[in-house]
Amino acid sequence: MPIQADLKPVLTAREVDELMNAAYPQLNSGGNSYETVEVFPGGCTVRLNADDRHLRPGGTVSGPSLFTLADIGGYACVLSHAGPDALSVTTNLDINFMRKAEAGPIEGHCRILKLGRSLMVFDIDIVAGADGHTVAYATGTYSIPPKRQDMR
Repeated sequence: MPIQADLKPVLTAREVDELMNAAYPQLNSGGNSYETVEVFPGGCTVRLNADDRHLRPGGTVSGPSLFTLADIGGYACVLSHAGPDALSVTTNLDINFMRKAEAGPIEGHCRILKLGRSLMVFDIDIVAGADGHTVAYATGTYSIPPKRQDMR
């Protein structure tokens, strides 16, 4: 449930993915690793389809891969709720790693805590495995650029 009850998406999950793939084609080079699964009022769900490229020694999904999923969750939220400006940027991201994750689908359930004119604060619960346990939890802030004249 979102903290701000009046939030409504302006982009669908597919539109978010199309924008991310156009702005950052290197993100999914070699396969569809990161994707937006769902956008809903006040949040979104993103997924990492973790394979060998995302593993560290020992068969565990690497911290940088999970960190990227957390950042993408925030980006998907800001794009889908503040509008399709690819210039929104991360200003802060704190992550706690709880337990190891193995290759396979890893989902991030992202929630907007506050959406203002210039900042969006979010949290994301990253879950994996058949039991759906939290493998990481992050909070972050995105800076939203001022509306440009050509965007109106």
